[in-house]
Amino acid sequence: MSDDSTVVITDIKAALASADKEAQEKPAALLVVGGDLNGTIFDLKNDVTTVGRFPDNVIPLEFNGISRYHFKVSKVTDEEFTVEDAGSKNGTFLNNQKIEGAVVLNKGDMIKVGSMALKYLPKGDPERLTYDKLNLEANTDAHTGCFNKGYFNNSIALEVKKSKVTGEPLSLILFDLDHFKHLNDNYGHDAGDYVLKTMADVIRSHGSRDNDVFARYGGEEFVILLPKTNLKQAFEIAERLRKLVEQTSFTYDNQKLPVTASIGVADYRKGVNTGTDLFKRADNAVYKAKEGGRNQVQFFRE
Repeated sequence: MSDDSTVVITDIKAALASADKEAQEKPAALLVVGGDLNGTIFDLKNDVTTVGRFPDNVIPLEFNGISRYHFKVSKVTDEEFTVEDAGSKNGTFLNNQKIEGAVVLNKGDMIKVGSMALKYLPKGDPERLTYDKLNLEANTDAHTGCFNKGYFNNSIALEVKKSKVTGEPLSLILFDLDHFKHLNDNYGHDAGDYVLKTMADVIRSHGSRDNDVFARYGGEEFVILLPKTNLKQAFEIAERLRKLVEQTSFTYDNQKLPVTASIGVADYRKGVNTGTDLFKRADNAVYKAKEGGRNQVQFFRE
C-alpha cells in the first residue's frame, strides 16, 4: 500500500472516530418522518416529554388528528425511555400497534399520532448527525451564524401561543444598526459584512442566553426572543446590549468604524394575539429610538 493510501485511510478513520464521539454526546431524540416537519429533531432532555396540540407541551404539534395532550415519553435512564398514551382521542401507535400503558422504546421504533410519525433515536445514535447538519443549514443565517428569519418567525408564533396558555412572560428585543447604509457607502460593503458578523459573535458570546432565540431578521436588523422574561428584565438586557455594541471596537482595514444600535423592546400582553403583533410593537419601539436620536433603547407604549 502506498504512503498516500495510508494517509487517506488514516484520515477516514480519524473522521469516523470524531463523528462517533460527536454522536455519543447527543441525547435520545424523536425524529419527524414525513410531512411539513420532515427531518425535525426533538431532543428528549426532560424526565417526562409531553407531546400534543396544546402549546404548553414540551413538543407542541398542531396537526390534524393530534389531541391536546396526546402522548408522553418518560426517561427511565439515559439509555432507556418509555412511551405512553396520555388519554388521546385517537390513540398512540407504536410500529402500527395501538399501545396500552408504558412501552419501552427501541432504536428505530415509529410512534404514529394522527397523520404524523416520529422515529425514536437512542442516545448516541450516529444517524441523527445527518439531520442535525440539515437542520442547521436550513435554520441558520450563513453569514452571521445566527438563526434566520424563517426559524425566528416559527419560534415567535409558538412562544406567543405558549404564553397565551401558560401566562408566562415573553419579550422581544429588536435592534437596528444606526446609519448602516452610510457605513457601507463610506467604508465599503466588506466593512459592513465584517460589522454584522462581529456584532453577532459579540452578542452571541456575551448577550444572549441559552433559551433565547437570537436571529438575523434581515439586512442590519436582529432580534432576540426572550421566553419567560418580563418587560423590565428585557429592557435591562437590551440596555446592556446597546452598551456592548457601543463599546466594542469595530476595526476594519485599520479603520475604527462607528457602530451603534437603536433598540426596541416589547412584551406579550393584552392586544398581542400573534407573533406578528409582538414584532410590530418592538418595531414601533425601534422607530421611537431612532426618532429620539438613535443609540438608545425604547419600549412599546400603548
